[in-house]
Amino acid sequence: MKTIITVLFFILLLLGCEKEIDTTFLITKDTIGKLDKISLARDLDVIYSNDSIVKDTTYINASNNSKKIKIFEKGGKQLLTLTPNSDSIPTIENIRIEDSRFVTDKGVGLKSTFKDIKDNYEIRKVITSMNNVVLLLKDSDIYFTISKDQLPSSLRYASSVNIEAVQIPDDAKIKYMMVGWD
Repeated sequence: MKTIITVLFFILLLLGCEKEIDTTFLITKDTIGKLDKISLARDLDVIYSNDSIVKDTTYINASNNSKKIKIFEKGGKQLLTLTPNSDSIPTIENIRIEDSRFVTDKGVGLKSTFKDIKDNYEIRKVITSMNNVVLLLKDSDIYFTISKDQLPSSLRYASSVNIEAVQIPDDAKIKYMMVGWD
């Protein structure tokens, strides 16, 4: 009987000691660290009360909201660049990940390669621009930009060629990581 009680005690002790997951730099379907999909632009001062917020003063729209908002960690490292939408009560529409500590729940971040993206996500579309290729993912609001400098020389300078995912080298580095919330 003592053995059963002892075993039950240790099981309860282990369950009670489960470590809380640190989500400070975690990107999920509806969150990016402290920010979530329904966060209002006006609440950023509260959400990032321990960080620094810099608003773009070159463009002020009718409701007096800044066009771009940069979030800096205390100490100066830039974390995110946010773009609010133009609704009457603006939420965050677009997020550019600036800090490599931010990673998806599948472990993909700014330090990842194209191989990491294709191994963890299904690529819906590749958009070719003059200097970059943009990778849109299926069932995700995350998208990645890879510089054409990371591509074979035959693709770097061809502006009219549509690049496909199979043409991108596995070791191509990510230039930008962004999230677009509707």
